[in-house]
Amino acid sequence: MKFIALLTVFVFSVSTVFAQISDAIEEFALPDELNESSGIIFFNNKLLTHNDSGGENKLYELDVNSGLVTRTVTVLNTTNVDWEDLTQDDSYIYIGDFGNYAGDRTDLKIYKISKTDYLNSTNVTAEIISFNYAAQTSFTNNENNTEWDAESLISFNTENLMLFSRNWINGNTKAYLIPKTAGNYGLNPLPSTLNSGGLTSGATYNSESKKLFLIGYTQFLQPFVWESENFTGIDVFSGTNTQTSLSTNFGFEQIEGITGNGNGKYFITSETFSNSGISDYGKLISFSEENTLSINNDVVEELQLFPNPVNTILSIKTNNFQKVEIFNTKGALLHSGNSKTLNMQAFNSGVYFVKITQNNNTSSIKKIIKK
Repeated sequence: MKFIALLTVFVFSVSTVFAQISDAIEEFALPDELNESSGIIFFNNKLLTHNDSGGENKLYELDVNSGLVTRTVTVLNTTNVDWEDLTQDDSYIYIGDFGNYAGDRTDLKIYKISKTDYLNSTNVTAEIISFNYAAQTSFTNNENNTEWDAESLISFNTENLMLFSRNWINGNTKAYLIPKTAGNYGLNPLPSTLNSGGLTSGATYNSESKKLFLIGYTQFLQPFVWESENFTGIDVFSGTNTQTSLSTNFGFEQIEGITGNGNGKYFITSETFSNSGISDYGKLISFSEENTLSINNDVVEELQLFPNPVNTILSIKTNNFQKVEIFNTKGALLHSGNSKTLNMQAFNSGVYFVKITQNNNTSSIKKIIKK
């Protein structure tokens, strides 16, 4: 498991309008053997998943009704260095072994497994698709401070997979196209990027609706779903990109994998975590496509916090105000109230995050500095 430091992942201001998925629910807690579930696909009426870095080189079949693991398949010629995502097409299952949170790996690869082999045996072998990032010139260990990490993989068309960067520096996500044929490839990013506002951790693509779903979480471990559609050709971030928050439904959550069942229902897995006094168990979450991204059309007014940096009194300027909360860089809640004027004298010098909840149930998070 990679250690996720609440609120220390990024040091830049975040101001996000959150929508809500109205029917997102917890299906069940994941079994202990899947406490670090990462990638996920829906195949043969079961969910297939795996654990991430350091886990066994195995795929687990999970029954969506009972929540039990019903079958385990070992991928013999592989090692789980840092398996992060699964995807599939009509004939193959693909495992992304490209987790690279220190930015120093030179053995990035995707394993390609025949579905026929998978269905007929509990021991399979994989073809290997190796790759590197053409623009990466340094492989110095920069743990949790690199743009060369990835946790998301989709089957985009008959010839190509697509993976998405997990950018620890500024949250700017890039898409990379990679052939499905075994080989060794140098990857260059597609033209458009996504300012994800956090760490992306999983993806799935609906080839019929031409919609890409990309999940992740903010520096507050607030889970989100991005939907990308109406894009041009292979440039998946060139169209409309809309973010939906899951934090109203689940609060803090380290979501890791997403897949659809082909009938408009989507599943998300989350990972067990414990950090800074906040902990939660791994779970399976579901939602329906027709209820995604139903953004409240109320006008979200520009709010201001001033002065910033602040020494004594912090003022909030907005007419649509419900509540204010202040968090430190470890995620601890230090203040909650409903006054637009805050006395900051008792706060130590440093960085804080202010969450403003408005009357239309949208929220914004801004960074402030206490002098």
